[in-house]
Amino acid sequence: MAGQTPLSEIVFPLLEWFRDNARTLPWRSDPQPYKVWVSEIMLQQTRVAAVLDYFQRFMEAFPTVEALSAGDEQQLLKLWQGLGYYNRARNLQKAARQIMTRYGGVFPSRYEAILSLSGVGEYTAGAIASIAFGQPVPAVDGNVLRVMTRLTGDDSDIGRPETKAAIRELVLEVIPVYAPGQFNQSLMELGALVCLPNGVPLCDRCPLAGLCRANREGTVSQLPVKAPKKPRRVERRTVWLIRYQGKIALRRRPEKGLLASLWEFPNTQEEEGFAPWPLDISHVEDAGAGRHIFTHIEWQMRGVWLTLENDQIPDGWVWADSAALRETYPVPNAFSAFLPLVEGYLEG
Repeated sequence: MAGQTPLSEIVFPLLEWFRDNARTLPWRSDPQPYKVWVSEIMLQQTRVAAVLDYFQRFMEAFPTVEALSAGDEQQLLKLWQGLGYYNRARNLQKAARQIMTRYGGVFPSRYEAILSLSGVGEYTAGAIASIAFGQPVPAVDGNVLRVMTRLTGDDSDIGRPETKAAIRELVLEVIPVYAPGQFNQSLMELGALVCLPNGVPLCDRCPLAGLCRANREGTVSQLPVKAPKKPRRVERRTVWLIRYQGKIALRRRPEKGLLASLWEFPNTQEEEGFAPWPLDISHVEDAGAGRHIFTHIEWQMRGVWLTLENDQIPDGWVWADSAALRETYPVPNAFSAFLPLVEGYLEG
């Protein structure tokens, strides 16, 4: 490694550590390609602990590729509510339909074919190919990038494609053909449980500490290197909680763009002024504040209760009671600051 210890020496201690320390997860206990695929898509940008219940409910609703391909999109989005990044769910269904039409409903086993599915990139294709089909293909995610750059003392920007490609080549050189899935998972697991981000790894628990250049040179806290993100654009929005006789008004977002096709509490940008719709309002009340951070945008929100004198709302909007809000309409986490208020009103 870096002219000193060969990188191949990480294989055996890492696999032994994984055997003794791997978390028991449903997609590991039964690594069918469909389950591995769904879990990997759910785990993008999301912690394992947050995914477990979603995974169970998803498998109960859509136990097979065929069931997912034929499923109702609104039911799918409702199941996904709270996980965020809803295009992941849409791409899952799109890919399921591709599997039905291109491969007769049988999950493809070749890496290149898996990579061709909607929403599947190099990492996800590598994870499925290695874990479900035993192919010696790398699966390089953020955890693996962190582990490998610390092991090798690599101070290249991990946000750059060439750095990811170089790390992928390093993994490809040492991935064991007899246990490719376990090896990929062991790298990911080490990053998740031991080689933690933000300069606070548990080096005293690491099976690779003696092979790690960053540990040896005292540069762990400086790696990996990643260029700072561009500042987010701030939008100030007013969220209108419009109520009438135990129901709340919802509207559906456009089919394209941010939070596409999800249902929301009507909202406007702050500069648009007071509720710009023809509503018969009997009472106005403050509903507190909320904040939500997307990848490139931050919403700073002010909530306002509007009590109506009748049930007249704009075309395309709906009235939702407690059951409908809970079971039918997928409302994104962006409005989570106001959901307890709304649920309290509907259930009261």
